[in-house]
Amino acid sequence: MFYRQYLHNDPVAISYLFGCASHATAAVVDPVGEVTHYITAAKDAGMRIRYVIDTHLHADHLSAGKTLADAIGADYVLFADAQAVILFRGVRDNEVLDLGNVAVEILHTPGHTPEHISLVVTDRTRGDEPWFVLTGHTLMVGDLGRTELAASAEVGASSLFRSMQRLSALPDYLEVLPGAYSGSVCGRTLSGKPASTIGFEKRHNKAFRIGDEDAFVRFMLTDVPPAPPQAAQVRAINAGMAPASVAQ
Repeated sequence: MFYRQYLHNDPVAISYLFGCASHATAAVVDPVGEVTHYITAAKDAGMRIRYVIDTHLHADHLSAGKTLADAIGADYVLFADAQAVILFRGVRDNEVLDLGNVAVEILHTPGHTPEHISLVVTDRTRGDEPWFVLTGHTLMVGDLGRTELAASAEVGASSLFRSMQRLSALPDYLEVLPGAYSGSVCGRTLSGKPASTIGFEKRHNKAFRIGDEDAFVRFMLTDVPPAPPQAAQVRAINAGMAPASVAQ
């Protein structure tokens, strides 16, 4: 397994570069900023980036995903039902992306946004059980993602509840690698620690512990922070529906 985690401060976000070292094949997840950073890191490690994956159409920052994919000839991956007009490879729930000895299983986990996906990653050289899950802005360390940026808050929260049921059924040992940390506007009580486990979050993440849907929805609609500036416009840009100049 080749693995790199990148913490960004402006915007507050986390991106990933990982893959199979023996097959020199990698994926980038939720890239932001200058794409040369990812290209150089992969080249220095002798890796070829095969997939560039956005877990969702972001509303808090401009994605570098499509730009990176186009620059290197990789597949740009979104959930198949994403409302986007840019060219992308659509993936479905339970589909598996192959990276040599590394397998990336798609879990459709809507709620933060309707098209949100999480990625369950297995390194077959270590075992047949998954090693970690990239959860984007659904399950984060200490909190869950806000639900009103792409749908009504109530509808989003109900969808997120069902997504959390799926994630809570994953093994307790599984590492949780989120797409944001403290300082992001996409959560309320995010930790500064950019990794956790399913089991720890089930014990200590208040929202993740709630087992009743009505109680969960009420909790998720309480103390929601102000929305990111120009959230709708940023999502539209990331979907290819508006020029980048709109957000300037």
